[in-house]
Amino acid sequence: MTSGLQRRPSLVRRLVLLASVWSLAALVVTGLVLTALFQQAALSRFDQGLNDVVQGLYSGSSVEADGQVAAPPITDVRSLRAYSGRYWQVAEPTSGGRLTALIRSRSLFDAELKVPDGFLARLQKSPGAVIYDDIRGPDGEALRIGGLLSRLPGRTVPVVFLAAEDRSPVDRDAQRFAAVTLSALLLLGIGLMAAVVLQVRIGLRPLFELRREIAEVRNGEADHLSTDYPTELSPVADEINGLLAHNQEVVERQRTHVGNLAHALKTPLSVIQAEAERFPGPLADLIQRQADTMREQVEHHLRRARAAARSQGSGERTPVEPVVDELARTLEKIYSRKRVDIDWICPPELVFTGERQDLMEMVGNLLENACKWSRGYVRVVCRAQGSGRLTVTVEDNGVGLPVDRQNEMLKRGVRLDEASPGSGLGLSIVDDLARAYGGTMTLFSSDLKGLGVVLDLPALKMSTQ
Repeated sequence: MTSGLQRRPSLVRRLVLLASVWSLAALVVTGLVLTALFQQAALSRFDQGLNDVVQGLYSGSSVEADGQVAAPPITDVRSLRAYSGRYWQVAEPTSGGRLTALIRSRSLFDAELKVPDGFLARLQKSPGAVIYDDIRGPDGEALRIGGLLSRLPGRTVPVVFLAAEDRSPVDRDAQRFAAVTLSALLLLGIGLMAAVVLQVRIGLRPLFELRREIAEVRNGEADHLSTDYPTELSPVADEINGLLAHNQEVVERQRTHVGNLAHALKTPLSVIQAEAERFPGPLADLIQRQADTMREQVEHHLRRARAAARSQGSGERTPVEPVVDELARTLEKIYSRKRVDIDWICPPELVFTGERQDLMEMVGNLLENACKWSRGYVRVVCRAQGSGRLTVTVEDNGVGLPVDRQNEMLKRGVRLDEASPGSGLGLSIVDDLARAYGGTMTLFSSDLKGLGVVLDLPALKMSTQ
């Protein structure tokens, strides 16, 4: 759950999200604009029909001798049928700002067209012009009304000519157009999203390739980036190759310095030991022992420095199985008098990302220590742990080691048995080398009754066994 909350930002997700938001906003605005334009165009055509009826009423109406307004004969069937949805009316304004019907279509039956507030004022403000608005009809339906205010010859009071029609067909057409437009834009949006994802994946493919090649360099499968990249990424690839070359140069320089230091220190120590052998005695014995200790310490620290330098390089690859096989055969011969049997298991595809000499030194020290303290049986199990790691577990059936003393054994110079020969650097060397490669060494009590050691090291990625 924590990893989900702390998810790293994704460039692909960000680009797709931005493109999706922009495309969605553009499609929504386009749909609204198209629907509004269609509705406006449909309403304009509808208003034109009302305009023709109003103009026909106006042009065909007359004033009779008694002063009554006579409307022209209108034979539209719908205007003759009650509450049909098509109505017309001739009215005159009253002193109260309302309209009084003079003549009305048969379709209105016993009702009148009720204009909205302010409609009469708009007609009086623009006499001779047709004004449109929305009202409710006698049957509660939504109507579109058009009105014109003008004077007729022979009449002093102005007359208002009104025509109204049910606008539901226009609204239905607009809704149908909106639904079709929405469906079309939805399909277009899905297509755009798929195109955006495809475009982003293809456009960022060089970045994924760059990441893959960098991982190969880190795992020791390559020593530089070799793929040609687009113009935008070529400088980055060149800089990475330059950095790798510089690091390799630094590593080689460190190795040279380490070798020079080894020669510079070994020569004086050899002279001291030679002089001590020429003049035997208690002092010479002390000097000899201290010189041997100094030599071992020098070898230990030089070995650690070389391992640290190698671990920062481009990476070596060492198959684990041949190393374990060679060490097991050699140590079984060395401890043949003790009849030590080394039982080992190692997958043939297991590969350590480091130098063979360092792996032999780490595993060799563990095996030698196990053979030395075992009662004739040593078990070695090598496994891949996934995520580019491997473990080497070495156990013996010896006397073991108390838990409270296991951490002490990682200190330089500490030995299981002070009466036994040696400098006590074996496990410390293994621990230092493992740490130089970013690994660890752990002691535990084995089910064989002896001491167990687990060595965790970097490896080429492979499936967990």
